[in-house]
Amino acid sequence: MNLGDLVQEHPWTAVAAVALAAVLAAMAVHLFVRPLLMRLTRGAVVWQAILAATEQAAGAALPLAALQVVWGLAPDSLRHIAGIRHINGLLLITALTWLVMRSIHGLANGVVARHPVTVDDNLQARRIQTQTKVLARSAMVLVLIGGVSMALMTFPGARQLGASLLASAGVLGLVGGLAARPVFSNLIAGLQLALAQPIRLDDVLIVQGEWGRVEEITGTYVVMKLWDERRLIVPLQWFIENPFQNWTRTSAAIHQSVFLHVDFATPLEPLRAELRRVVSEAPEWDGRTAALAVTDATEHSMKLRVLVSAGAAGPAFDLGCKVREALFAFLAREYPASLPRIRTMGNPEVAVSGR
Repeated sequence: MNLGDLVQEHPWTAVAAVALAAVLAAMAVHLFVRPLLMRLTRGAVVWQAILAATEQAAGAALPLAALQVVWGLAPDSLRHIAGIRHINGLLLITALTWLVMRSIHGLANGVVARHPVTVDDNLQARRIQTQTKVLARSAMVLVLIGGVSMALMTFPGARQLGASLLASAGVLGLVGGLAARPVFSNLIAGLQLALAQPIRLDDVLIVQGEWGRVEEITGTYVVMKLWDERRLIVPLQWFIENPFQNWTRTSAAIHQSVFLHVDFATPLEPLRAELRRVVSEAPEWDGRTAALAVTDATEHSMKLRVLVSAGAAGPAFDLGCKVREALFAFLAREYPASLPRIRTMGNPEVAVSGR
């Protein structure tokens, strides 16, 4: 029996042999081409990140694409060929969706790696990282929705069901829209935050009276790391609809106020000289502001406000604590009578009579 007779009598044998050869060829291409691309893109952080993120997805998509070509060229008379084409098509759509999502993830990682936030002036890096991460998550959600839609469209029944649902949307569509409103509102809010950027990664915020840094921005919520290591979870939509404080919106530099209550007889110039000495020796001070002024007076004491500046919120808080401790120690050492005192007026008649 020659090869032609064998192919005619056992067509699946020939098709399976071609399919196996196609899979091996696709795997060989992946094994040899990927290291070549890694060497060619050496030094390109973004491309390296994309290649690293798509290794497994590309290894799955290439053989499935080769098989889809083989099944497409196979004769329609083969038994079960239609079902195999459909199953392979579904697997190929899944693999391609995975590949695109991993490509977006790798692209985001590459952009983040090119703009680290470990530098002193990281405002630009935080802006880019925030936009990249939020937009990447939104894009991956859209790609996933598109992949699921394409997979469903391969089923004739699903296409008819979709047409029926569109024709009779009515109340079901309204209920579904209301149920999905939080999801879509957070998705749109994430896009608004990425483009307008009222907040960025590592921003210092005051949200509902809580002080903390933006640790993570996901597709639906923001994670804030509070000063005492707690985590505050805030939905993205909240930042669009409510006011909040951003201490690092345009610059990380900030002023810190320190308030002291002292006696009315406290000499201010020695206190100002001590303030200048303390901040000049403090590494947290950025050299911009070191001022002392009387801002209020009560019947018991006068209120001093010390204003100092630092390059970021954390060092500013530490500098304020140092200044407060140093000025109180200076007053206790040099002018102990200047600490707050409660004065009382004694009865002169009692004092004279000795009673």
